[in-house]
Amino acid sequence: MNVDELLKLSPAELTDMGICPTCFNRENNGALFGDDSDKVFYRDEDIECFFVGNPRAEGHLCISSIEHYHDMSEAPDILNEKMIRFAKRLMGIVCEVYGCERVYLCTMCDGPNNHYHLQLIPRYSHEKRGSGNFVKPRGEYRFDERRFESVKKLIGDSSTQYLIRKPPFGGKMFLSA
Repeated sequence: MNVDELLKLSPAELTDMGICPTCFNRENNGALFGDDSDKVFYRDEDIECFFVGNPRAEGHLCISSIEHYHDMSEAPDILNEKMIRFAKRLMGIVCEVYGCERVYLCTMCDGPNNHYHLQLIPRYSHEKRGSGNFVKPRGEYRFDERRFESVKKLIGDSSTQYLIRKPPFGGKMFLSA
């Protein structure tokens, strides 16, 4: 199939064919998922953080690796550490900005060729606790400029604490903070 034919398929169909929808989208300048400028609030050479286009709750976020890995088990430990540190900081930010009670962390990288990502799903005080929050009905993303800019600023202000640093003298790599 050529690119035009592949673009007519759903992300699930691409995954079933062994094509990573995330990588395919990046390689084709957003042709699959569209303009994400109202969703991506942080990006560096290792990760990108963004609001989910079909969220399970208001404030539902993802942290995705830039390089393709199927899941956490394939990714280098240094990347996993960075993503977990960002997840921890973003959990606090989401609670602060959205007023949720908790933020659930999960990864659902399944299928023949999915892309490693962490999902942060807020749970609000009026919602039941438990695993049902991972499968809440999906909604439509609504851009909220004030909240978007707050999340972007707060993670940007703290992101230098989480960057991968190369140690002097050929020592082991570590994360600061």
